[in-house]
Formats: sequence, structure tokens, C-alpha cells
Amino acid sequence: MRRTVDYYFAPQSPWTYLGHERFAALARETGATVRVLPMDLGKIFPLSGGLPLPKRAPQRQAYRLLELRRFSEALGVPLNPEPRFFPVAGDPAARLITAVAMRDGADAAMQLTGAVTAAVWAQERDIASPDVLAALLAECGLDAARLDQSGQPEVQARYDAQTQAAIDASVFGAPSYVIDGELFWGQDRLDFVARQLRA
Repeated sequence: MRRTVDYYFAPQSPWTYLGHERFAALARETGATVRVLPMDLGKIFPLSGGLPLPKRAPQRQAYRLLELRRFSEALGVPLNPEPRFFPVAGDPAARLITAVAMRDGADAAMQLTGAVTAAVWAQERDIASPDVLAALLAECGLDAARLDQSGQPEVQARYDAQTQAAIDASVFGAPSYVIDGELFWGQDRLDFVARQLRA
């Protein structure tokens, strides 16, 4: 049976970056259908008890950096734990990924998501910049018109709907994967996602 995964994420999240390529490979291996659903964590955190990074306690911020280094090394994924362009607004990239998903399909949206997350965490690029987003579209071989389309009301409405769907699914962090109504939070839960998809 072909399974469907609702893939909720924030494109500026380092954890999304660390898990994205492994999740994409898992989806290909198992033949899973992926619904690519960037969401607005700024709307989700207040409902779930989460805090933006600058408002977290110092010891939590310090431990986050330690864990990012650990996962980067363990996974062999290059990552700068304190990149030049972070914190960064994720909405422009999220809307662009949404526009690509709407017009080019999930595979193209997955490709762009990988490029966007790597731009932040491995390449020191500003994903809030229209010039950077245009360059990422070109690097992925996608239509340059998607950037203008990402500002259209229908794309914002879809992005808002994805965020509401995440709230309704009890999502509280990124990345999250929902399979048959069951929530898996975090790139470090991909082993459980794999078990579910292979069952």
C-alpha cells in the first residue's frame, strides 16, 4: 500500500535541514507520497508552549548549538551552527516552496526545500532575499515566475491553510511527519517514520 506523509516544516529550521535529504531518500525508497507543507512556526509556537530561539533560556540555547554540532558530525552533513543569516524570516521561502508545490508538484518542492535549507545552514545565504530565492529557483531548474507567483493571495491562503492543518494535527515543531494521523516530531525520529512506512 502506498503511504502518504504530511511533511510539516519551517524552511529556516536547522533540524529540517539535517533531516531533509534522509527523509527524501526514505520516501523514494518506500514509494511514499509526500505532501510538502511548509508552515508558520510563529503562529504555532504561541499555541504549543514553544518559544522563538532568542527567548529561550541560555542553557537551552547553548545545548542547541551542541546538538547541532553533534548531529552534523554524526550524519556527515555540513552545517554552521551560527550562520551569518540567522535568525531569518522563513515566510518568503515557505511561500515560494508552496507555490512550487502547487504548480510543479511535490518532487520539485522537495528539491527546492533541500536547496533552501542548505542555503541557510551550509552556504551562508539569506533566504529572505528575493535575489537569493531567484538564484535557488534557477539552480533547481525551476520557473523563475514562481517567485512572483509566491506573492499571490492564493499562495498565502494555501500557506495559512497548511499552518492551520499543522495546528489541527497537533504539530508543535519542525520537522514533523504525520502518517495516518500519527505524529512523528523531529529529524531524530526518522527511524520510527521508516518503520511506519515499511510496515
